[in-house]
Amino acid sequence: MIDILVPELPESVADATVAVWHKQAGDFVERDQVLVEIETDKVVLEVTATASGTLQEIIEEQGATVLSKQLIGKLKEGPAPEKTPEVEPPTPSVADASPSLRRLMLEEGIDARDLKGSGKGGVITRSDIDNYREMKNKDATAPQVDIVSAVVARSDKRVPMTRLRKRVAERLLEAKNSTAMLTTFNEVNMKAIMDLRKQYQDIFEKKHGVRLGFMSFYIKAVTEALKRYPEVNAAIDGDEIVYHNFFDISIAVSTPRGLVTPVLRDTDTLNVAEIEKAVKALALKGRDGKLTVDEMIGGNFTITNGGVFGSLLSTPIINPPQSAILGMHKIQDRPMAVDGKVEILPMMYLALSYDHRLVDGKESVSFLVTIKELLEDPTRLLLDI
Repeated sequence: MIDILVPELPESVADATVAVWHKQAGDFVERDQVLVEIETDKVVLEVTATASGTLQEIIEEQGATVLSKQLIGKLKEGPAPEKTPEVEPPTPSVADASPSLRRLMLEEGIDARDLKGSGKGGVITRSDIDNYREMKNKDATAPQVDIVSAVVARSDKRVPMTRLRKRVAERLLEAKNSTAMLTTFNEVNMKAIMDLRKQYQDIFEKKHGVRLGFMSFYIKAVTEALKRYPEVNAAIDGDEIVYHNFFDISIAVSTPRGLVTPVLRDTDTLNVAEIEKAVKALALKGRDGKLTVDEMIGGNFTITNGGVFGSLLSTPIINPPQSAILGMHKIQDRPMAVDGKVEILPMMYLALSYDHRLVDGKESVSFLVTIKELLEDPTRLLLDI
């Protein structure tokens, strides 16, 4: 007998929840087939069969709270059991009734296959014919009302919150109650970056095997701004301020299970192609539920891009214990005054939410203006000016 155990959870994760059993007790499973999903407040862990066999017992059902290395089921190793063919009950025929009942069925046009013989050995009785006649008359006279559709249209559906959704709710409430959060706004002309992408997109993709997106420019600009304003790259820990001498940026990713923020580490050492590849990998892992706990832990600053969903302007909420978060939005053509003339330019609103306990207004506005200037003239990123 093989014990099915909860995977070892990292120190930052106290417990987990049994999310979904993909097999039921008595089912045969192949080696490496997913048996159950264990959900933590960060990621979903898959538990696979270590050998082929029959799932003998499920000890912890769906929704149960479990600990690291806890026993949740048992697997009996061995080949698939042979299936015994199912014998269908014989279909009643006219021969399964007395001569008088056969004549009655013939006169009324009743097919023996529509009846369920209640007599010994499935023999059709007079009561079977009377019941069939009564049901048929009732169906003919009753008004045809789709009761199911009517009830479903007015019903409620209740499902328990996933552990990830609970944790997101807790952190959002924590950010609201434990930080002095303010938001400052600006707008950026994206024409220079869009022209750059248009000019080098094909060459970049051919050389690096990944498309040149906007996120790499955002991350490069944010990293440079964090270097200039260390308060934004810091965090409050009790009565102390922790200044980070590294640059780990969390990227908000929407997944079927909710919003997660995997971390892109040491962004100051990555070039544009490396950033694009890393962001794509994290997005695919998030979509497929393959993010690891290590990829979710840490992060000094968060970037969230609501523009991919059409958001024009928003006030993002800080991801504690970080001190700030940058919201990017939809790029939209707008009439702008340039040197006394009106021009149509691709504009995007920026929103920086910050913890006023740590970051003053001057630093927050200057930080956002720095990002704006770097994005409007991306060559400054290359020249480090």
